[in-house]
Amino acid sequence: MKLLFFILLLSILSIYEGFGQKSFVLRSPDNRLLVQVNIADKILYSVSLKEQELIRSSPLSLTLDDGTVLGINPKLKKEKQQSINQTIKTLAYKKSMIEDKANELRLDFGSYEVVFRAYNEGFAYQFVTKLKNKIKIKNEEFAIHLNEDALLHASLLNSFWSSYEQFYDKVKISEIPSDKQSYLPLLINLSSGIKIGITESDLYDYPALYLTKNKNVSNSLTGVFPSYPLKEEIGGHNNFGVKVLETAPYMAEVQGTRSFPWRIFFIAEEDKQLLNNDMVYKLARPASQDFSWVKTGKVAWDWWIDNNLYNVPFKSGINMDTYKYFIDFAAANGIEYINLDEGWSDQFDLTKLKNDINVEELVKYGKSKNVGIFLWCVWHVLDRQLAEVMPMFEKWGVKGLKIDFMDRDDQKTMNFYHRIAEECAKRKILVNYHGATKPTGMNRAYPNIINHEGVRGLEYNKFSQEGTTPDHAATIPFVRMLAGYMDYTVGSMYNAQKKDFKTVFSRPMSQGTRCQQLGLYIVLEAPLMMITDSPTEYLKEKECFNFIASLPTIYDYTLPLDGKVGEYAIIARKKDNIWYVGGITNWAGKEITLDFSFLEDGIFKATIFSDGVNADRVGNDYQKSIRAVTKTSKMTIKMAQGGGFAMKIEKM
Repeated sequence: MKLLFFILLLSILSIYEGFGQKSFVLRSPDNRLLVQVNIADKILYSVSLKEQELIRSSPLSLTLDDGTVLGINPKLKKEKQQSINQTIKTLAYKKSMIEDKANELRLDFGSYEVVFRAYNEGFAYQFVTKLKNKIKIKNEEFAIHLNEDALLHASLLNSFWSSYEQFYDKVKISEIPSDKQSYLPLLINLSSGIKIGITESDLYDYPALYLTKNKNVSNSLTGVFPSYPLKEEIGGHNNFGVKVLETAPYMAEVQGTRSFPWRIFFIAEEDKQLLNNDMVYKLARPASQDFSWVKTGKVAWDWWIDNNLYNVPFKSGINMDTYKYFIDFAAANGIEYINLDEGWSDQFDLTKLKNDINVEELVKYGKSKNVGIFLWCVWHVLDRQLAEVMPMFEKWGVKGLKIDFMDRDDQKTMNFYHRIAEECAKRKILVNYHGATKPTGMNRAYPNIINHEGVRGLEYNKFSQEGTTPDHAATIPFVRMLAGYMDYTVGSMYNAQKKDFKTVFSRPMSQGTRCQQLGLYIVLEAPLMMITDSPTEYLKEKECFNFIASLPTIYDYTLPLDGKVGEYAIIARKKDNIWYVGGITNWAGKEITLDFSFLEDGIFKATIFSDGVNADRVGNDYQKSIRAVTKTSKMTIKMAQGGGFAMKIEKM
């Protein structure tokens, strides 16, 4: 009895020492999640949910180029545990306030610390070093040892040259080829139904983390990183990229005293819980300057439809008449921005305008109609001309930059992301990163980073026969969106079922139904949301377009209602006392019963766009209806193959 009492007492104190080993137990605020940290010859962590072990004992360490390994034979100096309970006011996010509650364990080893945090929705850890001068990181040991050969949603690559625009492979750990790794986020599907999502936050001056099969431990994933580039050359598509030819024998050279990226583990018992996780934002560093000037909204896009307009009295294309027409269209419909994509300037000299384009005149014209202008540019061109063109953009009054084709996330390229965000913030210019790594919370410190691609989006329907499918669309909210917002460029008015889909570069189509496109505007997170199709098409489809134009792009509250990875997702969001509900499904279609118990008391008017009875044959078919609903209402909604629905719910 005394022994049992002693063990119980040690458990309550969350610390155990014996046989030269120290153990610490960190619990989530709701006590469901348990992280155990063992310190012996290595630092090891394991994770359990409601007493079910999810991750068995796994190591972590940092190796410096001089052979020092932080995490081997660690000598614990002191430990500190504390609770975090605060409210974060957000800017340009899916909810206006975040409740940040966690328990933290900080282990101090003298020259470095390891910090663990347990949340109800997952856990995270990071290294903090306290060394003098600069250090070179040769390797970071990141490992996840599981109890089974789990099925993954991963995007497998054989290099670190990537725009994060692959489909997700469904593959078991044992099936990962030895020469391939996956970018993040990555989703682990355990046989119990529990999901573990992996990504990172607060990634500065450091390369991105990738995962691959651990060749030495069964049922295990291990981290790999792009090395620091030493020699590069212009290359890739149209010479828009910068290829790495030679790398250093280390990942990063950094200041000796600093914090390292948070390693994040999302834990979900139900798939829908993955749709509303804030850990990346919570763990990112906050803004240190005023960003009250940031204006979210929608942006009309010229490139998707190859500047095709008709029923207009001018020749459409890359010219002043077309751009002014876009501005007029945006102004008439309450669209905040237009985007001048590839073609407004010489691709490799941003000071040389093409086709008699006068950006300053367009900016003034747009300003007179309350429409701002984004300019597209190639990343390495902007970087080379930064000192020259940033004052020029500021003088012109440009509201935002769409920066493209980085296709890398080594330390040098990650520093580019940070540098551009800072330079644009100084001039109150917004940023939309394309051809980019996934977001890692930098938008908290720099809310002027108003969107981020890093996803296979609708543009693939222009040039790839596989295109971008409803199966993919029903996967990304659960996997890619774990990292944060994404520019998926929805809004197509030409909607094709699988048998009818084909690539037409100048007049592209979406795969799936019209209502899937409408539903995606609500399901996906994007503070800057594209109005993708041609103004001509929208003017022909005013009923759908008016609905799109009325939608907000940031919200006060987000509530996932239902979903299953790769099958369907249903999300409710609230802004200024109006509810918006969106749903999408894969090629199989789905019938759901929507429960309105999330509503407040009273009677509401629901404006509903749902798939028409012939949407499984003609993707454009939809039905608009208006219904009175209350919190006790239930509604059966049938989503067609590749279908969806969208609704706006207002108090009557």
